[in-house]
Amino acid sequence: MQDEAVTNAALDAFDDMAHELNIFMGTVRTWFETHPRLTTGATPLVHSVKSRLKNRDHLRSKIEKKSNLDNIIDENNLGQKITDLSGVRVLHLHQEQLKTIHEEILRKIQQRGDWVLHEAPRAYTWDPEREDFYRGIGFEVHMKPSTYTSVHYTVRPREGSPLCCEIQVRTLFEEIWGEVDHALNYPQRTDSVACREQILVLGKVVGAGSRLVDSIYRTVAADPAPLAELAEPQQQLIQNDNAVIPMPVVLPATAQGAEGHAAQGVQQRTEVARKNGDGG
Repeated sequence: MQDEAVTNAALDAFDDMAHELNIFMGTVRTWFETHPRLTTGATPLVHSVKSRLKNRDHLRSKIEKKSNLDNIIDENNLGQKITDLSGVRVLHLHQEQLKTIHEEILRKIQQRGDWVLHEAPRAYTWDPEREDFYRGIGFEVHMKPSTYTSVHYTVRPREGSPLCCEIQVRTLFEEIWGEVDHALNYPQRTDSVACREQILVLGKVVGAGSRLVDSIYRTVAADPAPLAELAEPQQQLIQNDNAVIPMPVVLPATAQGAEGHAAQGVQQRTEVARKNGDGG
C-alpha cells in the first residue's frame, strides 16, 4: 500500500475535478436519454439510465487496494489509473437490443469524435452463450466466475483528459443481480459463505430469466401478430327506453378447484328511472 499522504493528495484531486466530472457525466447520460434511435418506438432500446460520481470513501478503498510501490496512484495520474470516477448505467430489456446500442456508441466515438475510448469496450459474463454473442459483436470478453454480466465502455471527452466516465450497459435482469451483489460485496466482500453461494444461484436465475425474455422477443420478431396491445376493459351496452348505460363485462374466473368460484364477482345493478316515474 502506498503512503497515506499520497492517497490523500489523490482524493483532493478528485474533489477538485468533481465539478467537471459531473458535467461530463451529465452530457453522457443526456445523450442516452434523448437519443431518438434509442428512446423512441413502441419498445425503446434504452429502458432507463442512471448515473453517479464515485463515493469518496469507496475511492479511498479502491486506491488502497490497487496501489503499491510499483503502482503509485497520485493526484497526477488518478484519472488514468481509476477510470470509473464517474459512471453512467444504461438498462435495456433483452440481448438483441445491445447491437444497436453498441452501434450508436461507436458512431458517437468513431464518426462524430465526441468521445474517445480509454480502452477497447469489454464484455463480462460467466455464460458461454453470451460469450459467443459478445464476440460476434466485437467485444473483448472476460469470463467472470462470480456470474457478473455487463458491458463496459470507458470514455473521455478528448485524448489525455483526466476526466473519464465508465458506461455500463446491461439488461434489467442483470441489473437485479448487480444491485444485490453490490449491496453485499462492495466495497468489502461479505464473509457469509451462504450469501456467496446464494449470489451464484441468483446469477443462474438471472441468466435463465434473460434467456426467457430473449426468447419472447425472438418470437415476437418472427410473428408480431400475437403481440396485441392491452385493451381497455370492454363495456357492454344495456339499452333502455330512456338511457344507454355502460356496464362492465364480468369475465369468467379461472378454474381454481373450488366449486362455485367462477360465480364470484360483482354484478352491477342499474336502476333506470321510469319515463313517468316518481319525482326525486
